[in-house]
Amino acid sequence: MSTFKRPLAALAGLCLAIAGSISSVNAAPQTLRVSAIPDEAPTELQRKFEPLGKYLQQKLNMNVTFQPVADYAGVVEALGAGHIDLAWLGGFTFVQAQQRTGNAIPLVQREQDKVFTSTFITADPNIKTNQDLKGKSFAFGSVSSTSGHLMPRYFLLKDNIDPETYFSRIGFSGAHDATVAWVEAGRVDAGVLNTSVWNKLVEEGKVNTDKVRVYNTTPTYFDYNWTVRGDLEPKLVEAIKQAFLDLDPANPEHKEILDLQRASRFVETSPENYRGIEEAARSAGLLK
Repeated sequence: MSTFKRPLAALAGLCLAIAGSISSVNAAPQTLRVSAIPDEAPTELQRKFEPLGKYLQQKLNMNVTFQPVADYAGVVEALGAGHIDLAWLGGFTFVQAQQRTGNAIPLVQREQDKVFTSTFITADPNIKTNQDLKGKSFAFGSVSSTSGHLMPRYFLLKDNIDPETYFSRIGFSGAHDATVAWVEAGRVDAGVLNTSVWNKLVEEGKVNTDKVRVYNTTPTYFDYNWTVRGDLEPKLVEAIKQAFLDLDPANPEHKEILDLQRASRFVETSPENYRGIEEAARSAGLLK
């Protein structure tokens, strides 16, 4: 090879190496890393994810792993840092993730997430309405929970009930099932949680309904969704979305997945659906 051709060959090799490097950076991840807000016990989250993870693995033809986090903020930070690719978020957590990342994309939500509610519970026979909570102790879920804190607080404030002055004490249980446990054990006089989780606990006999009862329900609002980080390869994003939309309740295997997700089916969603939650968060002083 001539001395003139050698530099050209070397340059060509360098260009190929750089192109390969760029291609690997932009390529879809070999493993889809999935997480979720810890609104229930870790064992329950893992149980709900297992059949969904296997389904996504088959549909996407790639490894799918579940990465639990310690708290709600951990999901937002992991998504923003690129440590996870797909996350199950509450409406408020999505707003926080979008603010943190600038490009988080909500893909799908359950049909019922368009008309979600929170349920107020108590074991005190004297509590019939929220007005009866004056001077009582009260439990929210996580500080960052849409259905366990933000929206119930928002609706309480609309009823001229300021939790900081109206209640004798406020506790944050950290999760919906923990809120029920607190109320049942008498640690607080009343509490509020995700209506879907309440119904599930009742169906599974995990709450003593002779002791704990519902006394109020909030108006409806948008809540949970599956969100991806915005720098994922667009074809992968579309494939993930389509995988959820393809879940058919008439298919027994799909129905098992949907039942565990407390979903009738998944439908497309968009950032605009969560503008109301963002406004509620700002009015409640939970978002700057």
